[in-house]
Amino acid sequence: MEMRWGLITVLIVVSVAVGFVSADEWGQRAPYRIHTLFSVECQNYFDWQTVGLMHSFKKSRQPGPITRLLSCTDEEMKNYRGMDLAPTFRVPSWSRHPKTGDWYPAINKPVGVLHWLQHSEDAKNVDWVVILDADQIIRGPIIPWELGAERGRPFAAHYGYLVGCDNMLVRLHTRHPELCDKVGGLLAMTIDDLRVLAPLWLSKTEDVRQDTAHWATNLTGDVYGKGWISEMYGYSFGAAEAGLKHKINDDLMIYPGYVPREGVEPVLMHYGLPFSVGNWSFTKLDHHEDNIVYDCNRLFPEPPYPREVKMMEPDQYKRRGLLLSLECMNTLNEGLILRHAQNGCPKPKWTKYLSFLKSKTFMELSKPKLLAPGSVHILPDQHQPPPQVDEFKGPYPKIHTLFSTECTTYFDWQTVGFMHSFRLSGQPGNITRLLSCTDEDLKKYKGHDLAPTHYVPSMSRHPLTGDWYPAINKPAAVVHWLHHTNIDAEYIVILDADMILRGPITPWEFKAARGRPVSTPYDYLIGCDNDLAKLHTRNPEACDKVGGVIIMHIEDLRKFAMYWLLKTQEVRADKEHYGKELTGDIYESGWISEMYGYSFGAAELNLRHIINKEILIYPGYVPEPGVDYRVFHYGLEFKVGNWSFDKANWRNTDMINKCWSKFPDPPSPSQVHETDNDLRQRDLLSIECGQKLNEALLLHHKRRNCPEPGSESELRESISSGSRKVGKLETKQQVKGSDDETEETTTSEGRFSRLKIWVIVVWVISGVGFLVVMLLVCSTRKVRARGGKGYRNKRRTTSYSSKTGLE
Repeated sequence: MEMRWGLITVLIVVSVAVGFVSADEWGQRAPYRIHTLFSVECQNYFDWQTVGLMHSFKKSRQPGPITRLLSCTDEEMKNYRGMDLAPTFRVPSWSRHPKTGDWYPAINKPVGVLHWLQHSEDAKNVDWVVILDADQIIRGPIIPWELGAERGRPFAAHYGYLVGCDNMLVRLHTRHPELCDKVGGLLAMTIDDLRVLAPLWLSKTEDVRQDTAHWATNLTGDVYGKGWISEMYGYSFGAAEAGLKHKINDDLMIYPGYVPREGVEPVLMHYGLPFSVGNWSFTKLDHHEDNIVYDCNRLFPEPPYPREVKMMEPDQYKRRGLLLSLECMNTLNEGLILRHAQNGCPKPKWTKYLSFLKSKTFMELSKPKLLAPGSVHILPDQHQPPPQVDEFKGPYPKIHTLFSTECTTYFDWQTVGFMHSFRLSGQPGNITRLLSCTDEDLKKYKGHDLAPTHYVPSMSRHPLTGDWYPAINKPAAVVHWLHHTNIDAEYIVILDADMILRGPITPWEFKAARGRPVSTPYDYLIGCDNDLAKLHTRNPEACDKVGGVIIMHIEDLRKFAMYWLLKTQEVRADKEHYGKELTGDIYESGWISEMYGYSFGAAELNLRHIINKEILIYPGYVPEPGVDYRVFHYGLEFKVGNWSFDKANWRNTDMINKCWSKFPDPPSPSQVHETDNDLRQRDLLSIECGQKLNEALLLHHKRRNCPEPGSESELRESISSGSRKVGKLETKQQVKGSDDETEETTTSEGRFSRLKIWVIVVWVISGVGFLVVMLLVCSTRKVRARGGKGYRNKRRTTSYSSKTGLE
């Protein structure tokens, strides 16, 4: 066993060392001097992150030295054990601000960088600086000039949630708001640029942190509203003050759990968010006080093996994302193995997992990744005029249709109606239902086969703020789908579940183009015309009052989707501007925040819409003469004579799982207005919508093989359904965790048994009650008889005695 462990350690060390010293063979000899920096505090939490980053630094063959900027107080240093974990430059701790007393550990990053520039000898012999975070894994050399960085033009990763670069916050804190970039995570710049930037980075961090009046989520994007991301704004505002304009990239740094773009090999993994593979998951915050660096031979829970991932995920693109998650965790554990050996730990027992970490498979998966020529995609400057619109040309492009739902029967019957109309409409391309469910709801959900489905985590209850707002699931689901799916379509059509398609919706017919999406008018979004738009977008003049139907080029959607989500959160958090006069929301509850999130997000990118009034109609509205509407949107109540339909009335009715359920039939066309043609056409469309919903339900029940209506089997099905419903309520606690089928059978039989017992009990109680009443009556008569006339007393006594004898 000892020999095997020694062999593992030697192989790992040799492979890393060979990779490190042979960087020249990979063409990575740097013509300029590069120095990598990362900032930490003297805590166990940062120590295990340091082990992972340092190990990946050596494996990746990153040129030049690396320095850990260690922020510690003198008191903390007395007990600190990790001085040998990395080449270290100790810097003052400003976790507690020396002047204000404010507790804000994130300020240590600009403090550390500035202190290193001023006091380190290394800083005098550097041309380029790469700045990383401790919770990152380097996968390949980060060469600033290969990334496109230049003097005055640093390279950085995109941090789209820094919305303060777009609103009054930036105007408060920099004279050059047009230079403010939403960046962080990965920074690469010349040492000269860093010398100008560093003091501004620190001072702007202090400014934003002290500006408590403007910490609100709608201004900063900080969901906590606590100023926790002040350091990130300090960087962006400081860079703007220094006149630095970044070259921004959104795919070379990736969060484990996300799917990289096709053809892109990320060089950096940032495990700041939870990620999972199957039933295995990892969250760095779960290990905040973890002593794992110093606990001999203890590793993080081992993730699945690559062959298991290949079996669980057939899609090669999603599988690639899962393998990145494995690589992140395995690299962390590999670093811990080597660290424990350096700590003098005893040799661990031989395990299958240790064997895997020294295998050729893992070495192949984790070998250094080099940038392919032309693979660095720089995002366009968002402060420049909008890009020229690409007119539609050539053969018809592929289309993919999306609609968003939740796992409730309310959305299930809408899905049945939508899917039925989709099949009849002639809409080209594939379709996907974006199904937002909690884990608990998904266990009980029965509608998996209603549509081709992409499952997404539910954000109805916001995971950070606790705000209950189900409408946010729509942009959140689109973002999730974009990051977890290989998409070959060129145009995406986004619809709502409460729609009926009457014909195809195509980009070529409605003149959509890249840079020019198509949508339908939502004129009630008056916030595009007033101060609400000025608060939430830099380009209020580009705000379009649109929604319902969206036709957008996939590349526009990739850039736009995150803005849609972030702006939705921003507007939702801006409670002081919920007023009807600002939003048009008659309930003044922020319920249409998602719609404004869409309009404001599109305005940020200067995506101006073609607004087409001839695609969608609400049933109950009078149609324009001669218009062939493609979509019914039955979001509002509509009527024909005494018949009406309001989807909200069917929110809690299971139309899907109860055989032959349907809505009240609309009138026949012969019953509509004959004299007024406008009203006649209105009513005919309303009838068509109602008929299509019932037609869809009928076909759904036939596909379920429901028994014929009125048959004996149909009656048994109805009784059984009722029994299951009652039984589940009565026996929920006793049978929790059992299979549904077993539960339904048991509770059904139990119900009939209990019914017999209750019938007997009711008859017994009734009989006893009757006897008690009769005895009371007779007793009363007997008392009265003693004081009456003789002959009448005698007759009544005889009669009573006779009656008592009979009984």
